[in-house]
Amino acid sequence: MTEITRLFDFPYYQLEKYNLDAALVTKKNGEWIKTSTKEYLDKANAVSRALLKMGIKKDDKIALISSTNRTEWNIMDIGILQTGAQNIPIYPTISAEDYEYVLNHSESIYCFVSDEGVLEKVRKVQANTKVKEVFSFNHIKGCKHYSELFELGKDTSNQKEVEARKDAVLPTDLATIIYTSGTTGKPKGVMLSHNNLTSNALDASHRLPLLDNNDENRVLSFLPICHVFERVLIYIYQYAGASIYFAEGIDKIGENAKEIKPHLMSVVPRLLEKVYDKIIDKAEDLSPIKKALFFWAVKLGEQWEPYEANGAWYEFKLKIANKLIFSKWREALGGELKTMVSGSAALQVRLSRVFTAAKMQVMQGYGLTETSPVVSVEMYRDNHFRLGTVGKPIKNVEVKIAEDGELLIKGPNVMMGYYKDSEKTKSVMSGDFFHTGDKGEIDADGFLKITGRKKEMFKTSGGKYVIPTLLENELKQSRFIEQVMVIGEGEKMPAAIIQPNFEFIKEWIAFKKKNIGTTNEEIVASDIIKERIQQELDECNQHFGKWEQIKRFELTPEIWSIDSGHLTPTLKMKRSVIKSIHQNLYDKIYR
Repeated sequence: MTEITRLFDFPYYQLEKYNLDAALVTKKNGEWIKTSTKEYLDKANAVSRALLKMGIKKDDKIALISSTNRTEWNIMDIGILQTGAQNIPIYPTISAEDYEYVLNHSESIYCFVSDEGVLEKVRKVQANTKVKEVFSFNHIKGCKHYSELFELGKDTSNQKEVEARKDAVLPTDLATIIYTSGTTGKPKGVMLSHNNLTSNALDASHRLPLLDNNDENRVLSFLPICHVFERVLIYIYQYAGASIYFAEGIDKIGENAKEIKPHLMSVVPRLLEKVYDKIIDKAEDLSPIKKALFFWAVKLGEQWEPYEANGAWYEFKLKIANKLIFSKWREALGGELKTMVSGSAALQVRLSRVFTAAKMQVMQGYGLTETSPVVSVEMYRDNHFRLGTVGKPIKNVEVKIAEDGELLIKGPNVMMGYYKDSEKTKSVMSGDFFHTGDKGEIDADGFLKITGRKKEMFKTSGGKYVIPTLLENELKQSRFIEQVMVIGEGEKMPAAIIQPNFEFIKEWIAFKKKNIGTTNEEIVASDIIKERIQQELDECNQHFGKWEQIKRFELTPEIWSIDSGHLTPTLKMKRSVIKSIHQNLYDKIYR
């Protein structure tokens, strides 16, 4: 059996152990197109042969930019890595100027794009980069199609050279440079070796709750594959012999899930919050009896405790709730979804309880791009699950708490360093330990809890510390609030800039028959809405000390999104950007 020490070993291992008919599945023109493990590798090898004929040398850089996850991305990934070159994944949603920065900083010489929108941005800056040629996955007029590589690589006479290149790739060699989306400044290029990523995938795979090997395991992939979290999950899925279905887009998740009936998928907390809010919204249209039953089930779910700690009577009621109410939630996501792996940000405990009570276990994980990424992850079996934590560290990864509460990580998963920035690399390392910038605690049983981001935690002018994420997570439970950023560093009090949940508020206005306009601008200017949101803040403030409580807030009419620059591609807030965009509101609060 193939020993996995380099990333391209994963599909060869899958071929020997599982040889799937549906290794990678992408929807095209309304039809799910299956690629078997053998076809996946045949195409990857054709790509490798073509790249060698195109003059690709060891350590050359090739950029991949795709708006959606798809089979082609994975074929290119293996095809590139086998030649000893590096795959440079780029977020599709960043600006053309950021494309230019990443392409130049990485010195990429070829670029593969998914569609016209991405191509347009690349073409804007291509002349200012070293990119010789752009290929596309979609058929686009005026752009070479990536299938030209299959044609060029059809002749197998140089396959021996491909094998020699593969054999020359060491586990310690650089595999990829991942440019962190960053919440401030220019993106940093995180260098990850084959060993960083393969060791992490193998060590984290023990926490993956897939079915018995006799059954077909289907996973739905939609979080950006250019992000290390989804990318490593893809390698884990390949190792576990799971069929990977690529969603058409974040807006098609429900529809795609109904079609393929996945057993597992990865999520970010913001997505689960939106799914939950939509479910609750639909309940408003139910008849009084059905509505009462629905909210009885939700309330029951919010009281859920792991390992049947609530006792037999609770479990009996939960069985009824599952049969009558939660079964419909599962049906909306295909009916066979057993587990969701959540990463990227803190998840509200309430959502963890409700979805897990509904037999869709939410397993929180923690990691960073610099740690390849998994540091810890929950697992329901073997008592590896505890609400409010991110589970226990995985095998071979050591977590240490520094004197100031910062989490330090040591293990084979810790990055090689930041590309072309040895000073920055030195600043985040203490010997073999990486400084995460996150604060946390480890309880007596070894469970890790993230308490905040070191940089995001701030001091008011009165010298009191405030952890904004705790307040924000509490406030986002309100259906009136879509996004919220707590501010107040060096100021006399904490305050908040809030993007209301306009969709819900418009429904609330109609239901309450309030005399308020329904444009975003009219909503944020309304005293009635401000008073209603103040009630939400008053409720939140009861859970915090006086120095932490939010004393003032301002509302924004803009929708915070990736395109508007407010959010990173993994839906985290860009705090410095939000502050600069809404400097007028900041000044209104404090000046």
